[in-house]
Amino acid sequence: MQNLDTKILQEYDRRYVWHPFTQMREWEESDPVVIVGGEGSWLIDSDGNRLLDGVASLWTNVHGHCRKEINEAVKTQIDRIEHSTLLGLTNDRAALLAKRLVEMAPPGLDKVFYSDNGSTAVEIAVKMAFQYWQQRGKPEKTRFISFRNAYHGDTLGCVSVGGIDLFHGVFRPLLFPTFLAPAPYCYRCPCGAVPDSCGLKCLEELKRIMAEHGDSCAALVIEPLVQGAGGMIVQPPGFVRGVRELCDRYGVLMIADEVAVGFGRTGTMFACDREGVTPDLMALSKGITAGYLPLAATLATREIYDAFLGDYRELKTFFHGHTFTGNPLACAAALASLDLFGKEQLLEALPAKISLLGERLRMIGEHPHVGDVRHCGMVGGIELVRNKESREPFPWEERWGTAVCLTARRHGLFLRPLGDVIVVFPPLAISLVELEFLMEGIDTSIREVFHG
Repeated sequence: MQNLDTKILQEYDRRYVWHPFTQMREWEESDPVVIVGGEGSWLIDSDGNRLLDGVASLWTNVHGHCRKEINEAVKTQIDRIEHSTLLGLTNDRAALLAKRLVEMAPPGLDKVFYSDNGSTAVEIAVKMAFQYWQQRGKPEKTRFISFRNAYHGDTLGCVSVGGIDLFHGVFRPLLFPTFLAPAPYCYRCPCGAVPDSCGLKCLEELKRIMAEHGDSCAALVIEPLVQGAGGMIVQPPGFVRGVRELCDRYGVLMIADEVAVGFGRTGTMFACDREGVTPDLMALSKGITAGYLPLAATLATREIYDAFLGDYRELKTFFHGHTFTGNPLACAAALASLDLFGKEQLLEALPAKISLLGERLRMIGEHPHVGDVRHCGMVGGIELVRNKESREPFPWEERWGTAVCLTARRHGLFLRPLGDVIVVFPPLAISLVELEFLMEGIDTSIREVFHG
């Protein structure tokens, strides 16, 4: 009966569901894994098989699946009220969470604007930056600076400030143009420099763009420390600080997209904390509810907020909103998650895990078809190449990354690659034993695919 149930669910999925970032012709010919439960770092499918969640359910899970403390917080809240609007009202959970976020955010970020996902959090920041300059008497500041390999979400404003042609190219006629700066992809340096001795040459090109166009630019958008969907590309120390200094020098707002790297992922609560930087606007989502419910927040400085204050007739209001803005259920989950950070001293427990992850990545990096390993906090990227010496990539359509991830399922892992980059992004609460199991399974899968 269990197998019959699985087959029925698979058939319903193939017949009715359209999956994101998925070629559905291939999907319709497959037998998808059907997840029905979770426990800690593990996913449980409809046949009772357990898979270690190596990508934290698309980079969202913090404390593990089905945590009692967060479950209870959501259950308690749903018995009180499930949702009420923030248009003309407030609610206790949204107010309490905003206070907590401001207290833990980089100093100077004083206001919280809620939405429901990472794309909207960044979209809001882009719109705020644009309107800020209009209301500050500088209507010429309408342009944006973005980075190559950047991904900020799939709404059109976010796609406009993205830099991955594979995802964004087809929509180019719908987008507004940006000034595209080189991102520090040190393994394949866009400036032709030698890593560790280039003096952040990529910042020189950004400086040139700002010197030439800063007067017309409203903001720069950056994924601080790690470009996620671009291939887990880790920025060298000092890059984020250098970007902040250039933004200050040329009067350009800095938008930090911490949707993926916020809430402990890089080893500090926020990635900007690693370099002592306060952006003008910061977008948060994914880990904000520990993967439980859709919620996002855009944090702004008092200076930006003040530019929207005025008489009703002045029309300085920020005309943007979402039906589920500040949803009490989601905010209750987020508050319970933040409580767990303190209760379990999660950040204090990360150094040992980060050290183990780094050591295992270095070992995997010795494989003849691993060109580069990238590591920042609890983020890892393993880039597969055809020729290690020349750094020649595989033809993308050969899908070696996919082959490794499918092989990993036989070893009890769920992974999802970015092209030929194997992503390592487990729940932060993963144990050292589980982390060792994850890395051993990845190592074994790579060896089986290329030598099996």
